Amino acid sequence: MGAGFSLLNDLTVIQASQGLCRYLETLFQNVKEMGVVIGYDARHNSERLACLTGAVFLSQGIKVKLFGKIVPTPFVPYTVKKYKCAAGVMITASHNPKEYNGYKVYLDNGAQIRSPHDKHISDCIENNLEPWKSSWNTELVKHNPHRTDPLDDVTKLYYEDVQQLCHYRDVMASSKLKITYTPVHGVGYEFAKMAFTAFGLHPFVPVIEQIEPDPEFSTVKYPNPEEGKSVLDLAVKTANENGSTLILANDPDADRLGAAEKQTNGSWKILSGNEIGTLLGWWLMECHKKNHPNDIPGEKVSMVATTVSSQILKTMALAEGFKYDETLTGFKWIANRAVDFQKEGKVVLFSFEEAIGFMCGTNVLDKDGISACVVLAELACYLAQDGVTLTQQLENVFNKYGIHVTSNGYYLCYDVNMIKKIFNDIRTMNKGEYARTCGDYKIIGVRDLTTGYDNTQPDNKAILPVSSSSEMITFYFDNGCTATLRTSGTEPKIKYYSELIAQPNQGVSKEVCQTTIKDVVNSIVREFLKPEENGLIPMAD
Repeated sequence: MGAGFSLLNDLTVIQASQGLCRYLETLFQNVKEMGVVIGYDARHNSERLACLTGAVFLSQGIKVKLFGKIVPTPFVPYTVKKYKCAAGVMITASHNPKEYNGYKVYLDNGAQIRSPHDKHISDCIENNLEPWKSSWNTELVKHNPHRTDPLDDVTKLYYEDVQQLCHYRDVMASSKLKITYTPVHGVGYEFAKMAFTAFGLHPFVPVIEQIEPDPEFSTVKYPNPEEGKSVLDLAVKTANENGSTLILANDPDADRLGAAEKQTNGSWKILSGNEIGTLLGWWLMECHKKNHPNDIPGEKVSMVATTVSSQILKTMALAEGFKYDETLTGFKWIANRAVDFQKEGKVVLFSFEEAIGFMCGTNVLDKDGISACVVLAELACYLAQDGVTLTQQLENVFNKYGIHVTSNGYYLCYDVNMIKKIFNDIRTMNKGEYARTCGDYKIIGVRDLTTGYDNTQPDNKAILPVSSSSEMITFYFDNGCTATLRTSGTEPKIKYYSELIAQPNQGVSKEVCQTTIKDVVNSIVREFLKPEENGLIPMAD
């Protein structure tokens, strides 16, 4: 946030809203009646920017459902879909540092915008840069019959729908499992409390220092549960003091879910996004089997994950007989693929991305940290009946379907030209071609979604969508390891993702897999990223 055309401020939000408004007018003849949904989180300036967004649409006679207080991001796509609105806007920067804010757009299907809509909206913004006279008038949102506050109705409907994901209310009523929860200074506290009530879960133990919304995020360096221990220090302290063995954490806009579990030796294991996704995918499949025994195996059931997430859902799909598909990184791709599956008559049980984003069912066509929070809590309570932990259940899943070991991380790079150089060097490091080895490991395939090259396909052309404006290269190794390097779309990061899969009958231990993948990653970092030579900053511990 700041002054200037390249930063987020009153003017750039007005310009974005004017462009979106004009595009919706071309897309829907009855856009004024359909209306738009606007929500905002607890960050600095979020409420003001939401009101400015509302003023733009109201000035053109378009109905606006503007939430009257802070809400989780999932409430906006939920409302768009529930009320058949033309679009939704959420003012949030999710898990980014306090200096940031953002403008997130959903179309009428309840999913985030993707091509070609993004390009068309961008063109409309360029053609409407000068603020309309009434766009600055935030009084419009206070005194206008076309502005309504949907909070009470949406809250009631949302939690009625959340209850559909609950399968073992009797188990939770008798459970002795204690859970600690933190919203990490964001919007999640009240909404997570209501979700626990809707599921019949015993109340959680809150992290008192973090339950109030605080745009300064005063107790953490980064307000992102994915960053691990440093974000969960206070949660661990609270859990230890109260006898909790499970920690659940939402990010500031409550669309992501982090988790940690106390081990028998007293230490805490922070579950990765892939591990949480494995558990939730397995659990929702098992619950569906219980309620719909004739659906699996079969063509009716499907799941979705991104290409840089663990392939565990794909492995499960092959074994259990349900449909699976993978997409590019981001829920704009996941949710729209889920919509396609629904149009084909399929039930989408679960979707996820490794960056702790989970979509349980399709009530919300985006990642939803509130519903994922209670579904994981229900699973933990169910397992606890038999003295089984989430960590142990992970091992059970891997014993059945095969070991899936992942290693993900990132390096910070604030030099755009250096990022471009790194990836161009990777493409030409073998006498003008892609590398054929990395360390002691042979590369048997390369997919480059920046250029569209994929030598694992007969015509060397990638199947997934290609984008020349972002960097993403995947390497396939002869030992079964897959590794991807990509740039973040919202942060100055070069990310790496890797996975090694061992089939149940191969007799390979998890420890051997972990040692191997660690060595592969070290080779990639040393030979491809060259952090010291290129001035890259490693991720925080």
